[in-house]
Amino acid sequence: MSGHSKWATIKHKKAATDAKRGAAFTKIIREITAAAKASGGNPDTNPRLRTAMDRAKGINMQKSNIDNAVKKGTGELPGVIYEEFTFDAYGPGGVAMLIAGLTDNKNRTTAEIRNLLSKKSGNMASPGSTSFLFSKKGVINIEKSKISEEALMEIALDAGAEDIGTDGSFHEVTCSPATYEAVKKALNDKNVPIASEELSMVPSSYIKLVGDQAKQLLDLMESLEDQEDVQNVYANFDIPEEEMDKISSS
Repeated sequence: MSGHSKWATIKHKKAATDAKRGAAFTKIIREITAAAKASGGNPDTNPRLRTAMDRAKGINMQKSNIDNAVKKGTGELPGVIYEEFTFDAYGPGGVAMLIAGLTDNKNRTTAEIRNLLSKKSGNMASPGSTSFLFSKKGVINIEKSKISEEALMEIALDAGAEDIGTDGSFHEVTCSPATYEAVKKALNDKNVPIASEELSMVPSSYIKLVGDQAKQLLDLMESLEDQEDVQNVYANFDIPEEEMDKISSS
């Protein structure tokens, strides 16, 4: 299974028991506000907003908080103006990374992320150095025990999915942003439980990591995503399933 998919699954499991729920709320509120500011407050015509609102509901955020975040984005309520950023970087083993988020002070955020990378065996790269390796895709993970690959292919491909892969404990469905909602709806209509789903930046190639480099990379990913301004970290790593099991149990 590709690295982006494994990381999405790790995040999903972590979120279920994460003591830092307040930080997760803050990040999703920022994303809702930014999405509403960029393309309006109607989730029916704003896929980015709809996805962010779905994430908020998934962690039981109160409707009033979601509504207020939307109104801050549309200007109906006062709020902080956040600037979007994307940084190119390299991690352990030469893994290419994209670090995306929202900040009210880009100079501060740049310095903090640069410092974090240097402490965790990574480094900031020049703009465009890694971004060309990634393309925007919908990525949906489903536990293998919940549906067979053949049954999943029939549902997902008919709904417009581009590819289905299987590795470890999960099936991975990949689709274009344009068909993302249709594929999710098709799966929900058939009562197929989704383990994790997101609009992600999917790499065109992967770097295999094992041992210390694999641990260092996952530690860097988690540290970056714990930074308050970072919304998502994408990387072209591939860690074998048995290696992931070793890291999880250590």
